[in-house]
Amino acid sequence: MPRPITRGSDDAFAGAGSRFDHEPPFRPRRNTGRLWTMAAFAFALLVAGLIGLALWLGLPKWLPSAHATFGAGRPDLVLSFPAERQDRRTLPNGTEYFGASGTVTNVGKDAREVPPILIVLRDAKDKVVYTWDVTPPRDSLKPGESVTINEAVTDVPKSAKVAEIGWKPD
Repeated sequence: MPRPITRGSDDAFAGAGSRFDHEPPFRPRRNTGRLWTMAAFAFALLVAGLIGLALWLGLPKWLPSAHATFGAGRPDLVLSFPAERQDRRTLPNGTEYFGASGTVTNVGKDAREVPPILIVLRDAKDKVVYTWDVTPPRDSLKPGESVTINEAVTDVPKSAKVAEIGWKPD
């Protein structure tokens, strides 16, 4: 006669227990405060790394504030483009025309190299709509010398309202 199955030390299922017995959850609860602290620390490290990289290499060129429109002022060189010597009009064939005339003067005691000049046209919202570089007729000026620059360009946008003239950035 078959032997009855009882719970005992010789039983093969002795340590298994019932599958309906109470058990703790399958995984421990997460500590969300600790997770948020770790995320904040990782974010702080990322930001510190990006700031260090920007200080080391400089800001990228695609950022609007990364570079100025005009270059730094040149010592002893005076750039003079008065508003009355700037001409904006529509030609008889409908082409938009802009002309600018001015001078660059060396007011110092040493000869100075004359860098390129940048002319920027902006619209009513102060957005750059047109730019062009002007190469001065002379590469350098002796003390007290001046050079006159006359430039004109056609096909400028009709939205251009204001002209700014300065040194081209390096």
